[in-house]
Amino acid sequence: MQRITIQTRDGQCPSYVYRPSGRGPWPAVLVFMDALAIRPAMLEIGERLSANGYFTLLPDLFYRSGPYEPMDPKKVFSDPEQRRILMEKFRAPATTANIMSDTASFLDFIAAQPDVKPGPIGVTGYCWGGMLSLSAAGTFPERIAAAASFHGGGLATDAPDSPHRLAAKIRARVYVAGASEDASFPDDMKARLAQALTEAGVEHKIETYPARHGWVFRDTPVYDAAGAERHWQSLLALLAATLAY
Repeated sequence: MQRITIQTRDGQCPSYVYRPSGRGPWPAVLVFMDALAIRPAMLEIGERLSANGYFTLLPDLFYRSGPYEPMDPKKVFSDPEQRRILMEKFRAPATTANIMSDTASFLDFIAAQPDVKPGPIGVTGYCWGGMLSLSAAGTFPERIAAAASFHGGGLATDAPDSPHRLAAKIRARVYVAGASEDASFPDDMKARLAQALTEAGVEHKIETYPARHGWVFRDTPVYDAAGAERHWQSLLALLAATLAY
């Protein structure tokens, strides 16, 4: 793993680069973190993707708020004050518009790497990052071939920047995994997203895992080992099917 900074419109974004062993070039994946910020469990996503042969970029999307200590997900899940600080200090400046502006810089960085295969990349995201993953697929359709969302919330809302509104622009294959216990992605929202993707002719699959919101990460109180492994198999299958160019 290599820690770097990427220049964006709004400043310097600390980011983590993971390169597979051996010689490239390799297909690339951009990871959108969850709202619990960068921490060891989040970094493990990059490690496993690179172990499976993908050049991986994991940017710290909270850079606008300045340096911070790794958060304790258990405290964030259980303490309303911790959640308030998280939302007001870190999430508020990280609007979808701001992150899509950042994403242009992330994609340019990836494209400039000599050990990355030319062509579209894959994106995956978790929680809030799942929404960003689909937003990126609709914002940069020519540059993204696969988009995954795991326990993502707010994927089809009345908000003007809801990602389902970009369905007509998406060219990527889309995979969405929701949780059976998740107020941020209820059944009616799943149906609304599915309708938008279907009407737009987007190749997609939406599944519901028997888990709670946030199940992928081992440091959360809702971690589900079987669901986390199922997430890996689904993600790697999506990438293998779309990035074999």
